Amino acid sequence: MLNAILRGIRLVAFDFDGVFTDDRVYVFQDGTEAVRCFRGDGLGLRKLERMGIACVIISTESNPVVSQRARKLKIRCVQNCRDKHAVLEDLVTELGITLAETAFVGNDINDLACLRCVGMPMVVRNAHPDVVPQALYQTRTAGGQGAVREICDLFEQVLTDSRSITRLADSR
Repeated sequence: MLNAILRGIRLVAFDFDGVFTDDRVYVFQDGTEAVRCFRGDGLGLRKLERMGIACVIISTESNPVVSQRARKLKIRCVQNCRDKHAVLEDLVTELGITLAETAFVGNDINDLACLRCVGMPMVVRNAHPDVVPQALYQTRTAGGQGAVREICDLFEQVLTDSRSITRLADSR
């Protein structure tokens, strides 16, 4: 069942903080911020690109560090979202796909609306307990420590291999 859903995905939308990052922020004396990300995510995102799967970051934050990371990763980024669900609906309409053909990767309660409306809801290992039951898949790795790469590798495995993926979020 999970394989069939993954094979139908055309867009993977990611939250940023807690998914690409370890959910920590470094604040410097001048007020600028820095976050810690996993370098291997970029190679994973290239895999999705080669498989024809679009990627986007949707973040409630408005922070230059998010824009810089998205630019480095060469993926679209929508920031300063009050309503991630509305942004996601606009994106699928723009791409000519459906929410059923969309995966969303989140980690906290501000991701609930997106997790509930997509065909493939996914959360990272260290996601808030309130969002875990909404997911069909929970990563083995934590946000900022390879979770994005794990998801990209999962898609590659399913789309290039016939083995079945059965690890659902609630089968820990």
